[in-house]
Amino acid sequence: MGNCADKFGNDKNEGDHPVNFGGGNVQLVTTKEGWDEKLSEASRVGKIVVANFSATWCGPCRIIAPLYSELSEKHPSLMFLTVDVDELTEFSSSWDIRATPTFFFLRDGKQIDKLVGANKPELQKKIVTFSDSVAHSN
Repeated sequence: MGNCADKFGNDKNEGDHPVNFGGGNVQLVTTKEGWDEKLSEASRVGKIVVANFSATWCGPCRIIAPLYSELSEKHPSLMFLTVDVDELTEFSSSWDIRATPTFFFLRDGKQIDKLVGANKPELQKKIVTFSDSVAHSN
């Protein structure tokens, strides 16, 4: 349940096997433009965005990735995104990411909640709460 690192680039293990951060209905964001497009799309269709700022070398990120993917399939009323903090360093810095994973919950592009760390029960609780709120507003 701990945080992976204080800043980007720590503790890289180049020999680690890649982990699939884009499974299920999770969409990988690789550009700032892609991020903007996804947020616009979510606003248009009335979805809350769950954005996972993560890193391939981060142990807790790897541990929570399968759950995040599973939750994306169970809660199609939400949009699940993953941002690799190493691929989009400047963009991640603009969100003041101090540890990975960090999850943001956004409505109409504005932050409505945040979770730092790989806290599985808390992540599930927040996702269920937001999924229910979207279901009841439609």
